[in-house]
Amino acid sequence: MPETSPIAATDAEHLPDAGSSSADGSGGDGLYDAVAQVVKIIRPAIQADQGDIFLKGVDESGVVSVELVGACVSCPASTQTLKQGLERILKQRVEGVTEVRHVGEELAGADEGTAVSL
Repeated sequence: MPETSPIAATDAEHLPDAGSSSADGSGGDGLYDAVAQVVKIIRPAIQADQGDIFLKGVDESGVVSVELVGACVSCPASTQTLKQGLERILKQRVEGVTEVRHVGEELAGADEGTAVSL
């Protein structure tokens, strides 16, 4: 799986198998697959507002890491979209999801490099 892949794939070859190792951030119990399917459903609504979403990983504790790009980067409502929209929907539809985090926020506070989205 590419390091950064949009959840746009319609074929399963871009999604890890349910039995894949959790060491790659994809979860070992199918949690990643379930999250990826919900994000794929939500994605067109984000794209309609000139943004996009990339699923970066799901850890063992149910924390989903995503990156919002495009218009989402400068949108004042992106935090609300993330927490009140994506997180709420994922918690309702995927058992085991505990939180959704935007990895761009983590990168922006890092001492090394700069978070850049085009």
